[in-house]
Amino acid sequence: MKIERRPAIVTSLKPSNHPYLTGAWTPLHEEVDVDDLEVIEGRIPDDIDGIYVRNTENQVHEPLGRHHPFDGDAMLHQISFRGGKASYRNRFVRTRCFNAEQEAGQSLWGGLADSPGTSLRPGFGAHGALKDNASTDVVVHAGKLLSTFYQCGEAYALDPETLEDLGVAPWAPIDGVSAHCKVDETTGELLFFNYSKHAPYMHYGVVDTAGKVTSYMPVPLPGPRLPHDMAFSARFSILNDLPVFWDPKLLERGIHAVRFFKDLPSRFGVVPRHGGEVRWFDAAPCYILHFLNAYEDGDELVMDGYFQEDPTPPALASAVEGHEHLMAYLDMHSFKSRLHRWRFNLADGTTREERLCERIVEFGMINARYAGKPYRYAYSVTAKPGWFLFNGFIKHDLHTGAIEEFTLPDGCYASEAPFAPRIGATDEDDGYLVSFVIDDIRGTSECVLIDARRFAEGPVCRIALPHKISSGTHAVWADRALIRNGRVDP
Repeated sequence: MKIERRPAIVTSLKPSNHPYLTGAWTPLHEEVDVDDLEVIEGRIPDDIDGIYVRNTENQVHEPLGRHHPFDGDAMLHQISFRGGKASYRNRFVRTRCFNAEQEAGQSLWGGLADSPGTSLRPGFGAHGALKDNASTDVVVHAGKLLSTFYQCGEAYALDPETLEDLGVAPWAPIDGVSAHCKVDETTGELLFFNYSKHAPYMHYGVVDTAGKVTSYMPVPLPGPRLPHDMAFSARFSILNDLPVFWDPKLLERGIHAVRFFKDLPSRFGVVPRHGGEVRWFDAAPCYILHFLNAYEDGDELVMDGYFQEDPTPPALASAVEGHEHLMAYLDMHSFKSRLHRWRFNLADGTTREERLCERIVEFGMINARYAGKPYRYAYSVTAKPGWFLFNGFIKHDLHTGAIEEFTLPDGCYASEAPFAPRIGATDEDDGYLVSFVIDDIRGTSECVLIDARRFAEGPVCRIALPHKISSGTHAVWADRALIRNGRVDP
């Protein structure tokens, strides 16, 4: 393949044996363009037309203190499908903090695992001492990619086709935008929230297809909280106040220590999509990183997500020495996340809950055209025990309870795998899962496509990438109709 390399960035990172600076988490520092990717196996489908984009964390400079994988700078990797061919490009997100550290030639901010006073400059977001690296999530809204940070940084916009830097989204409020803002592909609206350490502690808003904020409202909470995601149905958005947050007494001393307050319930705030009174529903105490979907069913609002049984797990005995706590908090098998359903009765204010699957899974995706609507299929990842590395996928049939599974070969690790509908699809599972896979044994990466209707058979196509990428968190699929029109006809 013909590779066009971009000018090199400035890096001061030294060789390390840190478990999240090596192996599948080895940072990538080069930016390239490839117009025509090579196929390893199968054939590139000609019945999809869109882009798959993954956000990854890449440490660029030597850390000031203890490294955490979520400290790395955002790099977006995009593969474009059109007419049975695929092209690739990747770019760092040029955040204010990335540019400042490029100019300084070193790290200027401490990380998530560092003690107070580590940063050399004032920080950003809810924490207040971290850099805004925009490395958590990525969505497509109003014809732009939006790259966001889970601690409520600024929303950074890029051209979805070229990855050209378009700067900060002009609508972003002063308290920032949390990762996991949601795009309703039917209306084209973006739904978002933020949180902070000052009253009212949370806000919720809506942005239309023209990039205009049409609703923005306070959501008063009892104190600083750590929500990570939200859900929505056709008429409602669902926010959360979960009993896992910074210890208030330690927070007074500037120490950000997360605690699980088991005597408090989980609370879910149901708000009309375009603003209004928030109704709170209590549920069993837990933490939830990610939700799958929500929809209305008569008097009930149904929400699916991943219930963590032990969100602040003990140190992991099998971890790399010196990283026992870090690795436990990143390990799905330690915090025990399982697919769960909540039913909020809008008539009498009660909540019902049920477990949907006993498998340890997380990072679920659905056919985004069914977001906010009744749906049948969910696609989750499995993880290598002890590590934040995805080693396979599970397809859940939520009507029958049946599951299908595909596990990657040893040493291969996947990305979050969104659903790409076939052109003209009429059924919910008529399409492909798309994922990047890191082969840590061979030192390569590839893109795989799995036919959702032949799930257990594994990839129907494998496409070589020009370099080994770093692991990361979230990804998105966007049809060109969504990029072009801002919405997709149902």
